[in-house]
Amino acid sequence: MSKKILITGGAGFIGSHVIRRFTNRYSAYSIVNLDKLTYAGNLENLRDVEHLPNYRFVKGDIVDFEFLKDFFARENFDSVIHLAAESHVDRSLETPAEFAITNIVGTLNLLQAAKSQWTENYSGKLFYHISTDEVYGSLEHGGFFTEETPVDPRSPYSASKTGSDHFVKAYQNSFGLPAIISRCSNNYGPNHFPEKLIPLMIHNIINHKPLPVYGKGENVRDWLYVEDHASAIDVIFHKGKAGEVYNIGGNNEWKNIDLVKLLCQIMDEKLNRGKGSSEKLITYVKDRAGHDLRYAIDSSKLQTQLGWKPSIDFPTGLAKTVDWYLANREWLEHVTSGAYREYYKSMYHNR
Repeated sequence: MSKKILITGGAGFIGSHVIRRFTNRYSAYSIVNLDKLTYAGNLENLRDVEHLPNYRFVKGDIVDFEFLKDFFARENFDSVIHLAAESHVDRSLETPAEFAITNIVGTLNLLQAAKSQWTENYSGKLFYHISTDEVYGSLEHGGFFTEETPVDPRSPYSASKTGSDHFVKAYQNSFGLPAIISRCSNNYGPNHFPEKLIPLMIHNIINHKPLPVYGKGENVRDWLYVEDHASAIDVIFHKGKAGEVYNIGGNNEWKNIDLVKLLCQIMDEKLNRGKGSSEKLITYVKDRAGHDLRYAIDSSKLQTQLGWKPSIDFPTGLAKTVDWYLANREWLEHVTSGAYREYYKSMYHNR
């Protein structure tokens, strides 16, 4: 069955893996990648699919509604998979308005553009919004986030994603727009911009730099391999029910400090360094404001209703991730030049 699908943020970390999966698996689909190409958007992530006849890249900003309105009218999309977002908590503490504009206004613009193009003829149409488990807040006393957990955002980033979720639900309820939301746990894997924990540590270990760990490293996260996330998005897009929310988790809970120490062990083996060499680089820095203690996803709804489950255990996925970064050091150096170094200094200096 032929479809024309808009994927926003497709040059980013998760988006590039989704585009790779859809273009390779569904030759009858026409995939259009809309990306602003901010610091985290990198077309090098898609070199292996850019030649495919069912893929096309368009540079554009979801905050520009007039552009989006003309774009949708011209392209006549059947579906939207919306991943474009500002996504780093630390950055949101520095520039919260930027997150509100991109994540809330940008999502609202996409919803309105889709509604205008589809003119309430919603047969075969779908707006699929990718969100985060961070909208649920923090698990202080055990348990897991389910789809029924009340939202309780704790950072400007999670507040902006919560706002975008609410607009998706509002368009579903007010206008009948067929929409699905999924909320995932922390992703890791190839092509991840090194401001997030795992690629940051890999980059710093390679370069013998300090490994900044917030507080005592006691914060707990559930880790999901990015290709498993892409497979879940595939399943939800094709089998999910409009109006529903689906949680996506990796069943891999780790304290930050335990994860960093495991990564140090793997890197020492891969780099033929003495045992314990990388662990000596760990440096504890002042905890960030509003740092959520624990996230943990219950993805049983997705597993029982749609038949998805994660396929890669964490040690295997982490080793694969390390191998990719070691084999792609040129990519790593490209994305860690210039402005990123200034940002890194502002975030971690004297903490």
